[in-house]
Amino acid sequence: MNKTKAEIIDIFSSLQGEGIFLGAKQIFVRFKKCNLACIFCDEPRDAKAKEYSSLELISEIKFLDLSKGPHHSVSLTGGEPLLYTEFLKIFLKLLKKQNFKSYLETNGTLPEELSRIIEFIDIIAMDFKLPSSTGAREYWDEHLDFLKIAIAKRVFVKAVVTPATTKQDVERAVTIIKKVKDNIPLILQPATPVKTNDKIVDNGALMGFLEIGSRNKLENIRVIPQIHKILNVK
Repeated sequence: MNKTKAEIIDIFSSLQGEGIFLGAKQIFVRFKKCNLACIFCDEPRDAKAKEYSSLELISEIKFLDLSKGPHHSVSLTGGEPLLYTEFLKIFLKLLKKQNFKSYLETNGTLPEELSRIIEFIDIIAMDFKLPSSTGAREYWDEHLDFLKIAIAKRVFVKAVVTPATTKQDVERAVTIIKKVKDNIPLILQPATPVKTNDKIVDNGALMGFLEIGSRNKLENIRVIPQIHKILNVK
């Protein structure tokens, strides 16, 4: 694939359903590829994508903003947008020239890629991939390095929690956040069931996770579910 183009699954206008910007009207740009395979992921791996140049994507965004606007920001989501940094270096400059605010949704495992485009990003929604939640390996070192770069901009951290999530993993995440800055918001996001037999996180576990943040004097830790799933909006 041409590195100055990106594989985009979808471009649409909707409400932000996660994190501290819950309910904000955004234009969403969903990138295809991801470097992880979390067990709770609800994005189909075989989704069809279309290649866009930066100018083509800007044109689509401007059309949506005129027809559906105004919007708070443009959410770059996925997949993992930072797998397309050559494209983003061009696209983000154009986006800023058009006076759009950029909102990067990322799994927080690619600090070197973030460093290449950080100057053009306005807001970063960074996931902490807790190994007990994802069923995959730990990324503590990558998350720490990533957050040290991301703190240059407005950033908050999300961590999906499942019935398998351990207190030890939540404690480790809190510790890493405090190493960087203790007022970075941490949003604990109960995993939305993707299969009919999936269990939900019980209230006792969620309260226990919140207590970990309070005990460690993390200034801003909250539980926020995926509201767009509850409202049944895209």
